[in-house]
Amino acid sequence: MLFDEVIRKREACRKFSDYKLNDEELDKIIEAGRIAPSAKNNQPIKIFVCRSEEALKKIDEVSPCRYGAPQVLLICGLKDQVYKSNEGDTLDVDCAICATHMMLEATNIGIDNIWIRMFDDKKLIEAFNLDDNLKPVCLIPMGKRSEDAPISPKHNIRKDKKELVEYI
Repeated sequence: MLFDEVIRKREACRKFSDYKLNDEELDKIIEAGRIAPSAKNNQPIKIFVCRSEEALKKIDEVSPCRYGAPQVLLICGLKDQVYKSNEGDTLDVDCAICATHMMLEATNIGIDNIWIRMFDDKKLIEAFNLDDNLKPVCLIPMGKRSEDAPISPKHNIRKDKKELVEYI
């Protein structure tokens, strides 16, 4: 698929079928995240592939937004590897760039997905026994859209370019 098609086709999926990604699909998606840019190329990212019944149950306990996906990527930032400056650090941005790369690659190969930030950090850290160095940033449920999945009514609503861009 051409990039222009991918960025227009990607849409938040809120109801998944029971389709489980095969290893080749998962590897392609993770590779897209692995090569994503990060500040100073520090790559302060840890990706957990949650697809066991136990892991998915934990996701359901900390977020109402798995939407039945048979696999969820948990994207965390590594606090000790992130670029820091006087203004702060780039942990959330680095993880968001990685997540976006993976979501776009997933779309490119026909895998539906959604970005989720609706979870309780403390409960997620406890459920997965994450160490103090890991900061959970997002969840990305992935799979194939269920035939009766609702279409997001806001998907095609975009601000006019004049509202977003100012040439100076």
